[in-house]
Amino acid sequence: MSFDELPTLWNVLRGDMSLVGPRPLLMQYLALYSEQQARRHEVLPGITGWAQVSGRNALTWEERFVLDVWYVDNLSLALDVKIITRTVAKVIAREGVDFADPESMPFFSGTGDPR
Repeated sequence: MSFDELPTLWNVLRGDMSLVGPRPLLMQYLALYSEQQARRHEVLPGITGWAQVSGRNALTWEERFVLDVWYVDNLSLALDVKIITRTVAKVIAREGVDFADPESMPFFSGTGDPR
């Protein structure tokens, strides 16, 4: 049910994160982003985001970054409400989670990453 995200709400209350925005990634990835991919940092990171409701870990890194930047370019309250609604539906349906492999996203190794 994604209860592991509850402590992240503290970061939202502190103003370090938003409910909706690109998911924060490992700091070691910062040097690997292309200029376009780095645009995901133009908004606060979020607990849920457009990439999470559009495929989560089934997406390649390239697809995820494209969706993150699309979110930055199309930011609106209506989009945030849509993302929150889709997130709640996916959590209830337990959709997009690979229970056999909780860490199903491989490490990002830079632009052109095969997965």
